[in-house]
Amino acid sequence: MNETMNHNLSIWTLVLDAGIVVQIVLVLLLALSVVSWAIIFNKWRAFKSAKQEDAKFSELFWGGTDMQKVLSATKKMEASPQAMVFQQAFREYVRARQAATKQTAQQQQEGEITAATGMLSVRHAMDTAWSKQMDKYGYHLSFLATVGATAPFIGLFGTVWGIIDAFQNIGITQNTSLATVAPGIAEALVATAFGLLAAIPAVIAYNTFSAKMKALNTSLDDFTHEFMNILARHVRK
Repeated sequence: MNETMNHNLSIWTLVLDAGIVVQIVLVLLLALSVVSWAIIFNKWRAFKSAKQEDAKFSELFWGGTDMQKVLSATKKMEASPQAMVFQQAFREYVRARQAATKQTAQQQQEGEITAATGMLSVRHAMDTAWSKQMDKYGYHLSFLATVGATAPFIGLFGTVWGIIDAFQNIGITQNTSLATVAPGIAEALVATAFGLLAAIPAVIAYNTFSAKMKALNTSLDDFTHEFMNILARHVRK
């Protein structure tokens, strides 16, 4: 009898014997879990590549290499947020300098105004590239937050529904023995377990990647300030 009871209470048997509503809930939670893990692995690779490429870019940028050579090298550093910000900002800087060389003699007398305007355009290009990088690495993080917040409640809904169904069966059969009650309650509790299994990794991943986003934002902030100072010194020369 115990062997039969254990067989009936196996996870696979409980899932197959669950009501249609509980099974739908389980399928939904399984789908959310699969998508969450796909995002987690993708983000893990993305942040790892970003860290490695940023290190290579920093070594190149602060190693005294000519800016044009750095710009050419960034074409192979698409995984580096700093390289992408540098690329957009330096291209705008070059465009502004080329436009300045085409000024007439009268316009040359307004050089300070032109330089200030050029730096503003560079700053705008830098901020735009910065924002794009933050959006790129923050994409889908809201999904992890949503799964972490809602999956337990979705599982709880399946549990409540399963318990209601189990008590209805008890009322119909008029049998309150443990052998009759246990399978129905166990089927319901499986939904809660699935909800937690979907939510816990999503919450941990969201908090981890949020911390990485803050670190990324700080590194870009530091880089943009340093790069703007370098460009400003060139403009004053």
